[in-house]
Amino acid sequence: MPKELMPIIDKPLIQYAAEEAVSAGIETLIFITGRNKRAIEDHFDNNRELEIFLRDRGKIYEADMVRSILPPGIECIFVRQAEQLGLGHAVLCSQRAVGDEPFAVLLADDFIVSDNKNPVVELVDAFYRSGRLQLSAIKVDGPDISKYGVLVPGKENRSVKGLVEKPSFEDAPSNLASIGRYILTPDIFGILKDQVPGANGEIQLADAIDKQAKLGNVEATIIDQLHFDCGSVAGYLDAIFHCASELGRC
Repeated sequence: MPKELMPIIDKPLIQYAAEEAVSAGIETLIFITGRNKRAIEDHFDNNRELEIFLRDRGKIYEADMVRSILPPGIECIFVRQAEQLGLGHAVLCSQRAVGDEPFAVLLADDFIVSDNKNPVVELVDAFYRSGRLQLSAIKVDGPDISKYGVLVPGKENRSVKGLVEKPSFEDAPSNLASIGRYILTPDIFGILKDQVPGANGEIQLADAIDKQAKLGNVEATIIDQLHFDCGSVAGYLDAIFHCASELGRC
């Protein structure tokens, strides 16, 4: 099973991310898939037969769940990443589908309990105020900061002058960690294309954002919602336990 389809109670991580994007006014969802990820496409496919089957058997709640995967009018585009060559490469794969418009990037394994405050809406609003690339950040104190891309804060409020990928705790430039919510502009594609691959031939998005930050083109919003790193076993279990104890709020 793709990690994006791992469930939090009764809904997969990718579904939460899709709903977060849609509630922020995004009408076209581009999913970057790859080997063994066809199930993501199947998840968002129309399943009229299953809905009818459930309704005929009186399972109205289950039928409504099938129908409400996504609201009407939302377009889903699936782009295959032939090789897993880093997040920057995955973003680059979306270029044709994105075109020349600003776009949001959401990483499903960064699970955020929105609690009526959508972090993507905050980023979109900030982007339209300044026209700069937007990052979501959380405060991380202690050695765990080395697991993240870490912001180098600028002098202006919200400005970012650099992004350091997974520094040691001692060398971290701040306690502000970038997480998987971004608003980017199409010029990021040119930077990614020209970028020299790093370890294992990967193209990292953080390196491209760092270049933009050094030009004064990046801002960050510190989010105060609960965040769980579901890319780790501990973070995934913490998210499940939290949502189980707060059933109906996730």
